[in-house]
Amino acid sequence: MSDLRVRFAPSPTGYLHVGGARTALFNWLYARHLGGTFILRIEDTDTERSTKESVDAILQGMEWLGLDWDEGPFYQTDNFPLYTQHIQKLLDEGKAYRCWCSQEELEAKREAAMAEGRKPKYDGTCRNAQDRSFDQPHVIRFRAPEEGETAFNDLIKGRIAFPNAELDDLIISRTGGTPTYNFCVVIDDALMRISHVIRGDDHVNNTPRQIQLYEALGYPVPLFAHVPMILGSDKARLSKRHGATSVIAYRDMGYLPEALNNYLVRLGWSHGDDEIFSREEMIAKFDIAQVGRSASVFNPDKLNWLNAHYIKQSDPSRLAELLQAHLSGRGVSDTSSPDLAGVITTLQERAQTLEEMADRALFYYQAPQSYDEAALAKFEKAHLAAVFAVVSAKLLAVQPIGTTAVDALFKELCTENNWKMPQVGQPVRVALSGSTQAPGIGEIVMALGITETVARIERAKEHLG
Repeated sequence: MSDLRVRFAPSPTGYLHVGGARTALFNWLYARHLGGTFILRIEDTDTERSTKESVDAILQGMEWLGLDWDEGPFYQTDNFPLYTQHIQKLLDEGKAYRCWCSQEELEAKREAAMAEGRKPKYDGTCRNAQDRSFDQPHVIRFRAPEEGETAFNDLIKGRIAFPNAELDDLIISRTGGTPTYNFCVVIDDALMRISHVIRGDDHVNNTPRQIQLYEALGYPVPLFAHVPMILGSDKARLSKRHGATSVIAYRDMGYLPEALNNYLVRLGWSHGDDEIFSREEMIAKFDIAQVGRSASVFNPDKLNWLNAHYIKQSDPSRLAELLQAHLSGRGVSDTSSPDLAGVITTLQERAQTLEEMADRALFYYQAPQSYDEAALAKFEKAHLAAVFAVVSAKLLAVQPIGTTAVDALFKELCTENNWKMPQVGQPVRVALSGSTQAPGIGEIVMALGITETVARIERAKEHLG
């Protein structure tokens, strides 16, 4: 195993967002590609917003996508004593200081700076003040360098530099002693020996502050790669108004994990003109250096196309297990007759999602209670009655029968009665499914069986009155 160590570190304040899932996927693929270690860390220091339900949702989403972790999950709240030790170390070495400025004072300083056209950064009032009691409410700030620049070579964006004069003294411990995000991240990554930090580019501005902390504490600075964000169709940051953003929501809407993984990996990463990648191919070909610098636009149609591809390629027995939940939500509890795997083979070529497949499979388990009257109205009642009578008699006379033989039987029936196939096929399809939007008649007959097929045709004939 290589020395490469990467991590995915979500905050448990909600579901696993597709943007977070893509970050996790990129980290996971990079580790698997180079034989490194993939670590899962839950950043739960925001105790007011962090919930067990969110942790469970994140773990559930990761497991569904198949993004297995080698170490963890670790929880930041377990490390509070370590953060306290490191804060004290910086205080002892004069690399951090206590700040007694109140919120009102800080806001006044901010407003004054903005009014004067200056950047609203902390002015260092308490940087060298040591005449206040430690018992008074205060925060602890990092004593940041005031000259020069802090720069790093981003593996995606290239060299990025920040003038130190523009970076103020970061608060590393709040009033009451709670450590802040940027400080906790540095300690965690350092102690976990993270070699590469791959995360969203909304963290770019945090990076120089974190680098300064690594250096002040004497820890090696990891390599950074900031992944551009995912946008909606209007080029705004992807949010609920663009559709589902939760990984689990896509599962519940009937998407397959391999389809979502394949779609997410192509949001920002490319390998020539290839669009479809198996799990093994993604691992073999992924390189963080091939991730683009521009934001990606989430395209639901492309995801649907990929999902349809994977549905077509999937084993019907596997799809049957997944489809059960979708059919249960529609009132179907018994899928033994007809056999669900057999039903699925009639639907795989046409469905984009399992939800769509469940809708189309429903008629197999629930005989139609109504019929497409517009489709039936195209034919004379006498013609429909004749078709239903002849088809029923033919089917009862030839069972058992295979799909190919059923299709041949219908062609023969048309020849004998001087009918065209649509004159027979459309009414029978409506009789069996209630709609014209259904699989081929041979497929339906074989799935339902001759007895149920004839019973449905007879019910449709009675419907004619």
